[in-house]
Amino acid sequence: MRLTFYGAAETVTGSCALLSAGKGAQLLVDCGMFQGSAALRDRNDDPFPFDPGSIDGLVLTHAHIDHSGLLPRLVREGFKGRIYATRATSDLCRILLMDTAHIQAADAQWQNRRRLRAGQPPVLPLYTTEDVERCFRFFNGVGYGERVEAGGGVDLTFRDAGHILGSSFVEVRAKAGKTSRTIVFSGDLGMRNRPLLNDPELPAEADFVVIESTYGNRRHKDREASLDELAAAIRETVERGGNVLIPAFAVGRTQEVLFEIQHLTRQGRIPRLHLYVDSPLAIAATEIYLRHRESLDEETRALLERRDAPGPRPTLHLVESVEESRALNRVESGAIIVAASGMCEGGRIVHHLKHNLWRPECSIVFVGFQSRGTLGRQIVDGAESVSVLGEEIAVRARVHTIGSFSAHADQAELLWWLGHFTNPALRVLVNHGEPDAARALAGQIRKAHPWRVRVPRAGESLEV
Repeated sequence: MRLTFYGAAETVTGSCALLSAGKGAQLLVDCGMFQGSAALRDRNDDPFPFDPGSIDGLVLTHAHIDHSGLLPRLVREGFKGRIYATRATSDLCRILLMDTAHIQAADAQWQNRRRLRAGQPPVLPLYTTEDVERCFRFFNGVGYGERVEAGGGVDLTFRDAGHILGSSFVEVRAKAGKTSRTIVFSGDLGMRNRPLLNDPELPAEADFVVIESTYGNRRHKDREASLDELAAAIRETVERGGNVLIPAFAVGRTQEVLFEIQHLTRQGRIPRLHLYVDSPLAIAATEIYLRHRESLDEETRALLERRDAPGPRPTLHLVESVEESRALNRVESGAIIVAASGMCEGGRIVHHLKHNLWRPECSIVFVGFQSRGTLGRQIVDGAESVSVLGEEIAVRARVHTIGSFSAHADQAELLWWLGHFTNPALRVLVNHGEPDAARALAGQIRKAHPWRVRVPRAGESLEV
């Protein structure tokens, strides 16, 4: 059996690994889109390094686009196997992939206007909404703890990863002749004791584990310290007469931010303000969260059932139309605006940055990871000015980075989760991290355990 890493090796995006298992079975784990710098995004147009028609099945760990974003293209180019995912992941993928297809179409249209003027041939979008619809014919919804026969001597069990709704780490058991292997793919792991979702489940035994390392070199602040920081940023911005902008991923982060702002308002730690969710995608995702209450934690389910919870609440506005979104540009103070995209690479947050980033009375609060090459990363890294929608904008708003809102486990949590494996011959493969983060986590694992640890390179193939 061989495991080949085609994405999320030495980077945090484009998750994709191919397991060539028993009886010739070919199992793909995730098929994500590369995000971040132009060089990374260009890899989305590269030919697949395998024949999509030869893949027997695909394991989808969760719905985020860096794990699911190339599924429609995979199907269009010949994949005919089953896509195994939890039911909540399937529901979230439908809205996320449709949104991505619309963005691809808009980007192609914009490029083609320029290419037409330059006498160049038009470009096609990476995939269309029709491609997205077609890929859902192959989805096979599974539940946590359910053992699924994937054929070719391979079976799968999905476990709750606590990252976003429906997220999983997956136990893959494969047989090839007399050889039997259990490989655990962590997907993206969440933190314990976070609002909304259950804690990550504990892993069973394995021969190999592939573990993410997004925050492999970092530790998050605890929740209360982060809430104090968020509350202070909001109060101080209100006192200065500005707005608070929160770039947030539509799935997972937005829902947690809403929960925490309501929590702070009820406790009287921030004034009652106008809270705008300016993202149709985030609004649709929130509705899916409410449909899958079985995946929410006990505290959240109890709160949803108790409609008369004490204390004030923020005035919540769900902003659907473009006209409503543009109207927010006229709001000068007292607003908390939560909008996608989380790394400020597109979406409505970019327009709000154009109108607020140059204002010293405003604040930008980052609550998620910012990949290298993104607009969000430039702002976090202290750029004095940035290009926003083709215009150079001074960065005069106060910038806050609150790490514990991350849906990713930090170094301590990753090591805690790994510590539940007891096989002394376990082999650990560290991926889904920038090189310094992956190497740091690998080093800490070697210090704590006798296991063989490796950080695979892009395209590297290992015998398992």
